[in-house]
Amino acid sequence: VLQSSSSLKASYEDWLLTYGLSVSPFHMRWQTALFNRQFYTWGRWKPRFLYLWFSVGMVFGIVAMFGSVILLGKTLMQTLTQMLTEAPKAQNDRMLQVVVSVLRSLFQSWELTFRTFSMAYTMLKSSHVPGVNLPVSQLTYFFSAILISGVIHEVGHGVAAIREQVRFNGFGIFIFIVYPGAFVDLFTTHLQLISPVQQLRIFCAGVWHNFVLGVASFLVLFLLPAILFPFYYTGVGALVTEVAEDSPANGPRGLFVGDIVTNLQDCPVYNVEDWNSCLGDISEKSQVGYCISAATLQQLSFPAR
Repeated sequence: VLQSSSSLKASYEDWLLTYGLSVSPFHMRWQTALFNRQFYTWGRWKPRFLYLWFSVGMVFGIVAMFGSVILLGKTLMQTLTQMLTEAPKAQNDRMLQVVVSVLRSLFQSWELTFRTFSMAYTMLKSSHVPGVNLPVSQLTYFFSAILISGVIHEVGHGVAAIREQVRFNGFGIFIFIVYPGAFVDLFTTHLQLISPVQQLRIFCAGVWHNFVLGVASFLVLFLLPAILFPFYYTGVGALVTEVAEDSPANGPRGLFVGDIVTNLQDCPVYNVEDWNSCLGDISEKSQVGYCISAATLQQLSFPAR
């Protein structure tokens, strides 16, 4: 609407240019040079180490690309076998569509750069649709993970490009429909003048950084109990995490999630093992009952209103 207005078009485009914004249907992006100094600092930090780092990433990227193609081919064969086994006549049209689609993806992947291939393959493997096969309550985590992964991916490209003496123009963030992402703007002429090996280091740096991020995230998840140990205390009782609705312990005078049980009758409880042990001991002992009048019992069962 603003671009179609003769009086507002010029000022609107100047405003977008001033703030590095670009807006189009289903797509909005922001590019800035504010982080250029930081990128150049990273790209010139310990050149020998960065050379080895991105060389390993180049090898990983090549192996991952061939492995991805093999995985896609294997998936294609399994799909065709399943279709032919279940209903060969009724599935002919569907099988042809799958063959054409997968073959097109395979041929295009060889023509595109490693970066484009990895992004397309990642989207193919994830294929999470918010509200359909992804709970709405997890959208914050999902989009945050996509944005962080995209930033780490592009930082790899940017640092590798500076390491290979390619001019770095800027860094940006975009939103495509609802999916966030990041990108780096490199000087294309410099990128075309460097050797193919140098280009491979730059192209593979993003996938390499995502792989390292995945490994680091897995280690953090595995070591999470040890990492969070100083922020919690143990050995003071058994924590109630769930109370079954049909349990005698449920109700206004029962247990609630978050309660800490420190004793079962005269048996002290310091942890879950004590809880189970105390229950076992109590179940083997005769229990003492209490005699109350029928009127009191009736009043407890049917309180007056």
